[in-house]
Amino acid sequence: MDIVPLIERIGESPTAALFGLITGVTFGIAAQRSRFCLRAATVEFGRGMMKDKVAVWLLTFSTAVVWVQAAQMFGLFDSGEARMMAVPGSWSGAIVGGLLFGAGMVLARGCSGRLLVLAATGNLRSFVSGLIFAVVAQMSLTGWLSPLRDWIASMWITSGGRNLDLLATMGLPQAGGLIMGLVVALIALELSRRNQIGWTRLVFASGVGFAAALGWVLTYALSQVAFDPVQIESLTFTGPSANMLMFFLDNSAILEFDIGLVPGVVIGSFLSALLAKELKFQGFEGPSPMRNAMIGAVMMGFGGMLAGGCAIGAGVSGGSIFAGTAWLALFCMWIGGMVMDTIMGGRGQPAHV
Repeated sequence: MDIVPLIERIGESPTAALFGLITGVTFGIAAQRSRFCLRAATVEFGRGMMKDKVAVWLLTFSTAVVWVQAAQMFGLFDSGEARMMAVPGSWSGAIVGGLLFGAGMVLARGCSGRLLVLAATGNLRSFVSGLIFAVVAQMSLTGWLSPLRDWIASMWITSGGRNLDLLATMGLPQAGGLIMGLVVALIALELSRRNQIGWTRLVFASGVGFAAALGWVLTYALSQVAFDPVQIESLTFTGPSANMLMFFLDNSAILEFDIGLVPGVVIGSFLSALLAKELKFQGFEGPSPMRNAMIGAVMMGFGGMLAGGCAIGAGVSGGSIFAGTAWLALFCMWIGGMVMDTIMGGRGQPAHV
C-alpha cells in the first residue's frame, strides 16, 4: 500500500484524519444497517436467549478477528506495534471499568458506539447521552476524575512493560487466532440460520468487523512511512469522543485519526439511515429514562477510559489483536450488562434502541 503520494500531497496529520474518516464511514454504514449492539446482545444472552442480537455480535467479533489475523499473516499489520499492546495494560482497570461500562450501557440503552450511530439518525436521547459520555471521558482522561482513574488502574497492571498477548501466552501459532475467529464465525452463522437472519444484515455485521481491521491496517501503513510517530490504533470511541470534544474547544488541537473517526461514523450512519428511510427524531419517554441514560453515560465515560476502551475499542478492536486486558474488559462488560439488566427487573429492553 503506497500512501507516500497522498502524504506528500496533503500532509501526515490530514492523512491520519482521512484514514479515520474512511474507517468511521465504513463502521457507521455497517453498524446502522446491521443494528450491531453489545448492550442488546448482553441483555438477550442474560435472559437465556440466543437470538439475532447475539448472532450479529458474534459475527462482528469473529470477522474482526479473522480480518485482523489475516492482515498480520500477509504482513499488512503487526499487532505488537499497536499502542494497546505496546504499553502496560491494567487488569484492575479492565475489571472495574468493564463492569461500570457494561452496567452503564444498559442504563443508557446503548454502548458509546451505538449511541453515536443512533444520534446520527435523529435519536436525541442518544445525542444527549453521547455528549455526557464525551465530557466524562475527557474528565477521566485529564480532568477531575483522572486521579481516581489513575489510582484504580495502577492497582494491578500487566508485567513486562507491555500488555499481555493471549496467543503468545497460550503458545498458539500465528494461525491460531485466525482459526479461533473462523470457529466463532461458524457458530454465529449457525445462530443466524436458526434465527432466519437475512444475508444483507449478515454482510453488514461482518462489515463492522472489517472496519476494525481497516483502522489497524491504515494506521499501521501510515506509521511505517510517517516522519513523526503515529499511534497504531483502530475503532474505539472513548478517547476519540474526548479528543473530538477538545478539538472544538482548543485552538491548539491538531488533526489525527480520532478527529476523522467520529465525524465519519456520523456521516456513514446518517447516509445509511437516509437511504433506508430510517431517519426519525426520537426523545426521552419520561424523567426516569432520562435519568437512567444520564447516569449510564457517566458510568460509560469513566468506565471506558478506565478499561482502556469501550465496547468497540476493547471488545472488537482490542479483542481482535488478543490483548489480554481487552478480553478481560469485554468479559466484565458482559457481566456488568447482565447484572444491571437483572437489577432493573428485565426493563433493559433487548431492542436495538
